[in-house]
Formats: sequence, structure tokens, C-alpha cells
Amino acid sequence: MTARDEIEYTAVRELRGPLAVVEGVSGVGWDEFATITLDSGDQRHGLVLEVNRDLAVVQVLEDTAGMDPSGLRVAFAGEPLRIPVGPGWLGRVCNGRGEPVDGGPPVFGTGSAPVAGNPINPVRRQPPSEPVLTGVGAVDTLTTLVRGQKLPVFSAAGLPHLELAAQIAAQATVAGEAFSVVFAGMGLTHLDAAFVRDALEERSAAGELVLLLNTADDPVIERILTPRVALTVAEHLAFTGGRHVLVVMTDMTAYAEALREVSAARGEVPARRAYPGYLYSDLASLYERCGRVRGLPGSVTVLPVLTMPAGDITHPVPDLTGYITEGQIVLSREVHALGVYPPVDALSSLSRLMRKGAGPGRTRADHLDVAAQLLAAVARARQVRELADLVGEASLSATDRRYLDFDAAFLHRFVDQRPDQRRPLEESLERAWQVLLTLPRSQLAMLPADLLDAHGARDMPHGSGPAEGEEAAAG
Repeated sequence: MTARDEIEYTAVRELRGPLAVVEGVSGVGWDEFATITLDSGDQRHGLVLEVNRDLAVVQVLEDTAGMDPSGLRVAFAGEPLRIPVGPGWLGRVCNGRGEPVDGGPPVFGTGSAPVAGNPINPVRRQPPSEPVLTGVGAVDTLTTLVRGQKLPVFSAAGLPHLELAAQIAAQATVAGEAFSVVFAGMGLTHLDAAFVRDALEERSAAGELVLLLNTADDPVIERILTPRVALTVAEHLAFTGGRHVLVVMTDMTAYAEALREVSAARGEVPARRAYPGYLYSDLASLYERCGRVRGLPGSVTVLPVLTMPAGDITHPVPDLTGYITEGQIVLSREVHALGVYPPVDALSSLSRLMRKGAGPGRTRADHLDVAAQLLAAVARARQVRELADLVGEASLSATDRRYLDFDAAFLHRFVDQRPDQRRPLEESLERAWQVLLTLPRSQLAMLPADLLDAHGARDMPHGSGPAEGEEAAAG
């Protein structure tokens, strides 16, 4: 312990929301860890947000409720907040600061690491490759998640994004290699937190899960810390422990709102919708910590989940997230209203790295062709649906009516599955073929002829009516 570590400052000028302003400080730096001792002897902890001459602004992790400025003693550690890292986190349930809530002892590690972390050096990045299979057919087939990728889920209030996040965390696998999941929940209700614990109980018992749960009544500062703790734990498991780690973070909108609240308390000039002007760089400092590093084992893959207020995809949080990440999975109210789970909007969803992790030698040789043909057919079906709304189904051609049948089959026979069902990729691709074969062969131009022959694709006879056409496709 240095001489400065032993100095306790008692001149706390004011408490402002979750912030404490300490004056008369010397040699204190940004992002330092602080210990705050109350008159009662209780201790709280904080991080230095800003230093200006002899003033330090400290964000209090446990909030400032019940604190009296005249009875506080503040000591600065001389280094950023650090947490233990290592496999001791696996199987544990903690709050957003990493403190156990499962009744077990504190988490011990083989070392410690600063929670602030660092983005991976672009020069040392290894291009993402090989898939992470989620067991969700629509995701694995159409927006394949690749090791080292950051792929967000865009949702809206009332949609089952938490169920989808928990399902992916419970089911995700990589072929034959050590795999772990870090789940970071932010701003959850107690009911949602209990649901997540129950849904992930099996994976936690198997020692494959780290669960960090920040509830809505926890201090707002903890919400800002939660994803950083999750990523710090994941980085060590991956790059030191050689594991492939999936980090699921929900809800990033709750995180951004916590950032906005702290920014307002600091008196910063607001930007779009009162969010701080550094929202983009702050989100990037989280998302860019995922990836693969040349010469090191393991990978960190990030699946952030965020709700779009009023379903607005141009809202600052989804808008800026889209600039940083490599695609998105978009959930749709219209699909949800049809009783389909997960309610994925296939045409709005995209995985920009899918070609790096799917296809011959990685998933299945026909995977990319089938996915491309499915999306093309869904796009045509949507056009036909709009035309039918204008002129009526009776005025459509036989081929167009086939597209309406395809659209229903796509949603109910391909996309739809139970929230507790793990669907192997092989089964998902076979279902995709069954749905595609409801269309005449002439409409499957993106698939090679040998694949069409192997699956028995047949065309609709010229001049046949809809009943004859359906008979031909069924034959």
C-alpha cells in the first residue's frame, strides 16, 4: 500500500444523485477505484469519473442514499477497479458488480484484471470463422452467428426478446470444443431475473455459465458496470482459458439509459434524445472487446439485446449499435401477432459474417444456397401479399398463390419452434427444403440443379389451375 492509499479525504462538497464531489484531492486520476466509509462504519465503493484541479467526481456504485456528506471518508486506491478472473466464475450467480447472490462464497480467481478492459488491437485480430449454433432454426439458418462476431437482437416492448436471449444462452454450442456462456442482465424485474435463473439452471449446474443479474431496483451505476464485468470475465476464460465464450447482454437500452442518467447528474451537455454525446464511443468500447486474437486460443462472441423505444429503429441506441456491429436480428410485432416464436423478421435481419462461418466444411454444403433462396422467396411472397391486399387473392396467378402458401409454411413450419426446443441445424435445413418445395421448380433459380434433383423439386404444369399446381408440387 502506498502512502497515498492511506490518505482519507473528508471534504465531500456535495452529493448529486449517484455522484459524490470530493475536494482537496491530490494525485487522483480518472477511473480510479475509491472506498467510501460512512460514520456507521459501513463501506461503499466508487469510481472516479472526472478530476478538475483539486476536485474529484466519484460515482458511487451502491448509490448515495442515506449518506451524509459531513460524515464521509474517501480513500483512493491508485488504480482502476479490478475483479478476480478465472474459472471460479463458472456456475456462479452474481449481481451486476460481481458479488455472489447464490449463497456461495466470494468469487476467487487465479489473478485479477481491470473491468475497463481494452478493445482488441485491429492488427492482432483474427478474422471470425466457424459457427456458434444457437439451436434456434431461423437464426442458425438465415443469420448464422460466427465465433468472434457481435450480432445484436433488435426488439420492442412486449416481444419475447428475453425468452430468446435465455434460449440462446441455454442452447448455444460449438462443435467439440470448450464452450461457456456469460449472461449479463441489466435493469431486469425480479420476475424476469427469476425466469432467467430457471431457464439457465441446467447450464449453470454443468459449470458452463456465468450469470450476472442487475435488477431494476439496483443502483443505476451498477448497470453501467455489469457489461464490463461480464466482458472482463469472458476475456480471461477465452484468451487465457482457451474457451469459446458467448456473452449475452440484455437489455442494452437499459444500460444506455443508466449512462444518460449519470451524464445528466454530471451536468453534461446532452446530445440526441438527451443521451450523452459519447454514447457511440462508449458502446464501441464494449462491443469491440469481442473477437479472436492471433496466437491466442478461444474467442469472445457478443449477442447484445436491445429494445427499440416505440419500435423506432432510428432511435440512438439501435442506430449507433448498428454502426458498430456486424448485422442484426430483428424481431417483428406482425410475426409475433401470428403466434410465431421467435418472431424474427427475416428480411430485416442480417449476419454480415455468415459467409465466414457457414457453408462447405463449416455447416453444410447447401446452407448458403438454401438461405439465399429462402430470403428471395420471402421477399417475393411479401410483394405478392401486398398485391393480394389490393386486388384480392382470386385475381392472383397460380404461381402467386403458391407464394402465399409458401409464406404461411415459412412462418409456421420453418421459423416457429418452442422456446425450450433445441433444433439441430440439420433439421432446420431439411425444414427449409420442405418449405421451398411448396414452390414450383422454376421459382428456385438460386439453387443448383443437382440439389433440386436430389430433393425431388418439380415444376407446375403450364396452364394448370391452382389445384393442379398444388398436386404437381406435392407429387
